[in-house]
Amino acid sequence: MTTLFYQRVKYIIKRIPKGKVATYGQIASLAGNHRAARQVAWILHSSSEKEDLPWHRVVNSHGEISLKPRRGYEVQKALLRKERIEFDENDIAQSQKIYTKVKS
Repeated sequence: MTTLFYQRVKYIIKRIPKGKVATYGQIASLAGNHRAARQVAWILHSSSEKEDLPWHRVVNSHGEISLKPRRGYEVQKALLRKERIEFDENDIAQSQKIYTKVKS
């Protein structure tokens, strides 16, 4: 059985458009619990494949990819670049791509 928070998180993530990213914290706040960024990460980890979630559009609060090299980092970065998300010299997604219009 899934919780309302879990359902809201999935709904919000599915609505992040191509070429934009949102942070774990933004998603948690929109889903109703501003302190649940780690729970958003867990939901993505456990549900992204079976729920067909665009997991690659979710980044940390600094706009960085949270995955480690050789553990998904390269895949996420390639998927974001395919959607025309650019990175600066510190591998941070450009802030103008942070999506803030997701409605829960």
